[in-house]
Amino acid sequence: MAIKFSGEFQVKKQPEEVYDFLTDPNRFAPLLPEFQSVSVQDPTHFAVKVNVGISYIKGSADVKMELAEADRPRRAQYKGQGAVGGGNVTMVAGFDLAPVADGVAPGTADGTVLGTTVGTKVNWQGEAQIFGRLASVAGGLLEPLGRKQIQKLIDGLQAALA
Repeated sequence: MAIKFSGEFQVKKQPEEVYDFLTDPNRFAPLLPEFQSVSVQDPTHFAVKVNVGISYIKGSADVKMELAEADRPRRAQYKGQGAVGGGNVTMVAGFDLAPVADGVAPGTADGTVLGTTVGTKVNWQGEAQIFGRLASVAGGLLEPLGRKQIQKLIDGLQAALA
């Protein structure tokens, strides 16, 4: 079962600050819904543990993550996989950052910003694939719950970056 998600938001921080936040698991992982812990192995690998609960399947999920694409301050993409109560999950999540200027013309075709940069537009997108007993038992509950949890994370990111 696949769940796709995407959206955008804008914050009043510089792209470099936003990028640094989004690529530091110690800063953003605690914003994950039902967060338990994070263990950083090196600058591009970490593991996160979160509580999960759908119907009568409850427990914790251990997800190994990799910063698979890092283009400071424009793009960060994560890939991950892990065990989730009675199943497995693989995921990809990316953030594309663009400066927001105070001038009349926000930028040119080549991405050059005109005026003073006053913030960052964050476009986010991702997909989670859920396999196993979890997908077969929880089926139709997974997508609405997943969207709700993603929105909680995005709301937390916006608040932390405000």
